[in-house]
Amino acid sequence: MYIYLYLNIFTILFPLLLSFDKKVAFYRNWPALLPAILINAVLFIVWDAQFTKNGIWGFNEEYLTGIYLFNLPLEEVLFFITVPYACVFIYDVLNAYITKDLLQPYAKTIALGLIILLPTIAVFNMAKWYTSITFMLLAILHLVHLRYFGTRYLGRFYLAYLVHLLPFLIVNGVLTYLPVVWYNDNYNLGIRLVSIPIEDTMYSMLMLLLTISVYEGLREKFSLKQYQPSAV
Repeated sequence: MYIYLYLNIFTILFPLLLSFDKKVAFYRNWPALLPAILINAVLFIVWDAQFTKNGIWGFNEEYLTGIYLFNLPLEEVLFFITVPYACVFIYDVLNAYITKDLLQPYAKTIALGLIILLPTIAVFNMAKWYTSITFMLLAILHLVHLRYFGTRYLGRFYLAYLVHLLPFLIVNGVLTYLPVVWYNDNYNLGIRLVSIPIEDTMYSMLMLLLTISVYEGLREKFSLKQYQPSAV
């Protein structure tokens, strides 16, 4: 039962097919997107391999093809390609079809709230590596993003993040319920959204924010912008 592989195919199939929609024309941004996904994938694969080695999480071979790369299941490596692609696709579709930056007025407040809250939780849970590392990295990435971009993309990022939570809950729900991926609760808070560790929501935000930060930086460099973000 190659369920993890099927989930990867399900995740990327429609975004890939719809990349040639005339209004979004997502394929035109591939020169910026592909390097952003590659950078994200390299960093997360290194992290993933180390956490797998340390028993912080692992994989149920019953649902895998049995092919391994970098000591990780092939499906897990593909996850860091298919999911960022699908998430940035959501981001660009929302940018194309919702012209008003709905969350821009609240972006700085949300960012500062996360920058304060996440490290606080991390400090009190240092031994819980999934919690502390994920929360600290997400707070740091917010600081870096604010330094280079201000808040001109954050409102749109937060909207895309909220929308992505629906497919996130479906895919991660399957992965963690069967489970295809298991977690050692000694290294997380033990709080679950049904079967999904609460840390996964911040892990997903970290992965999406990293990809979009690099993506937007490269789009500016390559003059690939399709909309004009709100002034800071």
